Amino acid sequence: MKTVTIYTDGACSGNPGPGGWGAILQYGEFRKELSGGEAHTTNNRMELTGVITALEALKEPCVVELYSDSKYVIDALQKGWAKSWRARGWVKADKKPALNPDLWERLLELCEKHTVRLHWVKGHADNPYNNRCDDLAVAESRKYK
Repeated sequence: MKTVTIYTDGACSGNPGPGGWGAILQYGEFRKELSGGEAHTTNNRMELTGVITALEALKEPCVVELYSDSKYVIDALQKGWAKSWRARGWVKADKKPALNPDLWERLLELCEKHTVRLHWVKGHADNPYNNRCDDLAVAESRKYK
């Protein structure tokens, strides 16, 4: 399987409010940037959408080194929370409904197709790829102001 490196970020002006996401996919010398946004959304929905869209862009199953500054995304996948929410009918351990089940369902399906290795990076720090994703996400969110 090919190994692809993906960086993603989401942004929202107000929460909810206008939002955007950005992603960078790298395979060897190949690099592709993706971005998009919504007029009325949340930061977490944009974080999830960035990851989902990047994974959906892959044309075949891949090993994915996924970098995100979203603890919401990384922890829910790494610690198995999202799978537990799904198993309980999108209910969390505290009996409250899990948020964004539509996006989590899509993401879990993609994680079953690809071998995803998760990496948390500090946001707004010294990682140029994360910073570029943030720039893309913020630019998209500004289109809806």
